[in-house]
Amino acid sequence: MPDARVHRSACEVDVPAPAGVLYGLIADATVWPLFFSPCLHVEQLDFDGTRERLRMWALAGDRVSSWVSHRHLDVAAHRVRFRQELPSPPIESMSGTWSVHPAGEESRVRLEHAFTVTGDDPAHAAWAQQVTRANSRAQLDGLARLAQRWTHLDDLTLTFEDTVRITAPAELVLDFLYRAGDWPRELAYTRPVSVLEEIPGIQTLALDGHAATGTRAVRISFPGAGRLVHKYLHPRTPLAAYTGEWSLDPHPAGVDVSVRHNVLLSDDATGPDTARRVQDELSRTARHVLEHATRHASGAVRAL
Repeated sequence: MPDARVHRSACEVDVPAPAGVLYGLIADATVWPLFFSPCLHVEQLDFDGTRERLRMWALAGDRVSSWVSHRHLDVAAHRVRFRQELPSPPIESMSGTWSVHPAGEESRVRLEHAFTVTGDDPAHAAWAQQVTRANSRAQLDGLARLAQRWTHLDDLTLTFEDTVRITAPAELVLDFLYRAGDWPRELAYTRPVSVLEEIPGIQTLALDGHAATGTRAVRISFPGAGRLVHKYLHPRTPLAAYTGEWSLDPHPAGVDVSVRHNVLLSDDATGPDTARRVQDELSRTARHVLEHATRHASGAVRAL
């Protein structure tokens, strides 16, 4: 049987930022969900300073795909090579390279992919080529937007956390957070209109659009670790991007429930007042959800 045909894709962009800055954004994949629209979540599995393994979740068209990526980071050459371990079907193999090259006052970023598809099917190859190019373009465009504001990027990013101690079993609290479609009417601005779970543990939420966090979200559950991560798509101004995580830390009297917020503000939303307003709104919403989680878990305990 002949070897499967290797399909290739390459995109590049010139951006007004130093090569070292751009390489840093590419090398730290844990920040990609906040900065790159197709990327939903990244877990670093291993890292020795040069080589790493990442578990990644991303949108591939309308699908949520997940894979483990092996990466080799070359800081001197401003290059990152990657290879997917067990890619999501119909992709059978996927590898590629990020490279950054100084070009006068700008830098040129090039993203290359090489892949094969199951059975060398032309329809699968066409789909994979389309998704690969679309995601590559989205990542490079996102990188270009970041580069235009790299000198004040720290002023546009917020990370904060809220924690509440609940006197109830962690399993009951996590059950409430996970079943967002069953949240009470009092959480109307937070409760999704619908929850789709085609892959166990991965939920796509549709929201009514009243909340600033967006009209669609993807949530990924790690029940064994007591974690539930989320990314909201198409958020409204002043949010340019929003990701977060619910995490549970059991203790003898119950559980500490924390929600971590990661926010990228829009360009026209700078200033301490805007940042404080966003933080207050997101914290207030999270506390409201936790109040109902507390009632649900406490009521279930009393019933038992």
